[in-house]
Amino acid sequence: MNRYDALYRLYDEFDADTLREYQELADVFPAIGSRVALDQWKEVRDELDRRKTAIRDAFPVGETFAAIAANASREEAFTALDLLGKYDRAVNVLVLDVDETLRSAGRTDNEIPRETLSLLTKLHEDGMPLVICTGQTLENVKGFITQGLGNELVHSERFSIVYEAGNGVFTPGHGSETKRLLYDDLDPEVRGMFDEIRSRVLPEAPERVHQYCHLQGNEFTVTLKPNFQTGSDRAVEVIDEALVYLLDLLGDALDGATGEQVRVHYAASDPEIRGILERGPGVPDAEVPDDVRERLERLEVGYYEGDAAELGSYELDKVAGVEAALDVLDIEEPFSLVMGDSKSDLRVMEWAAAEDAGIAAAPNHASEVVLDHVLETDELVFERDGAASMLRMVYALDRLAGLE
Repeated sequence: MNRYDALYRLYDEFDADTLREYQELADVFPAIGSRVALDQWKEVRDELDRRKTAIRDAFPVGETFAAIAANASREEAFTALDLLGKYDRAVNVLVLDVDETLRSAGRTDNEIPRETLSLLTKLHEDGMPLVICTGQTLENVKGFITQGLGNELVHSERFSIVYEAGNGVFTPGHGSETKRLLYDDLDPEVRGMFDEIRSRVLPEAPERVHQYCHLQGNEFTVTLKPNFQTGSDRAVEVIDEALVYLLDLLGDALDGATGEQVRVHYAASDPEIRGILERGPGVPDAEVPDDVRERLERLEVGYYEGDAAELGSYELDKVAGVEAALDVLDIEEPFSLVMGDSKSDLRVMEWAAAEDAGIAAAPNHASEVVLDHVLETDELVFERDGAASMLRMVYALDRLAGLE
């Protein structure tokens, strides 16, 4: 019996939905507290084992199929099998954005859902390395990740954090390689310019930007964040103004350049920035000298509606961070699941596609360009707060890949 026929039989003949409910109860709500709770948990475990045993007895590879049915829906299992047919590889590392991917401020009080944490722990215990890839500071992300996943996992030597969108990589347990500050390798002229802009960005800001924005505490990237709820009308308004100010400040700080030239350059390279300028002060009619253009092509100005206006370096992006993390983790032939929602995540997805190094998944509220990429590749789009569905799919994929 081939794998497709076996999966059809598995989900047609057995109540996999109820089996997964028992598995989730056993995983997410372990036995704690009173004797009554312990007895109830034991009843769940006994029923779970009974249902799994029925599957074990029905298939030559029953243990594998029992595990798949207990952890993946019919759709997730068949998606996994389709991916296996396309790539003939199991996923061997997870590369995961945090905000609006693993967690969402919209419906989970900005916490990673318990089911997602449980599945990450389960996959990691099975040997899967985890790379958290975020724009946040190391201190911030390390704190809530350790709280959610536990100190043992974080210090397992199979866990890494790419922080501040690629400025640094933290991989506990790897000696001198534990913390890599990638911006140390940048040209001193570039670093000096960033230091100047960071020192000037708030003191010289227009009144509304100065009053209603704060500077995110990164070690390198200059990021202006709103003092309003992310995505609100007031946040959109002040970040639009902050973007224009940041472009003009860059023009003033970059020797031989002007604010008008900087506006022209980034308007040509990013339609969203062009739209902000067209609705605001306009796109100047200015020529950009080749030497200025060459220097600007090393610098990234990022715009995230109602969330951030940011200046960074193309030499320090999430791709550079992920490559450094994989190097420290000694993963020579990665085939990753890359999950994210923003343009910075898109670069990692495009890198994975170009290098045959993985597949991409995104929430349905991701940036349009991210969704375009995901839909053009493997159509792995999930609901808000639904990252667990992609992890269940990976769980099934890796077990199916282990079958002859």
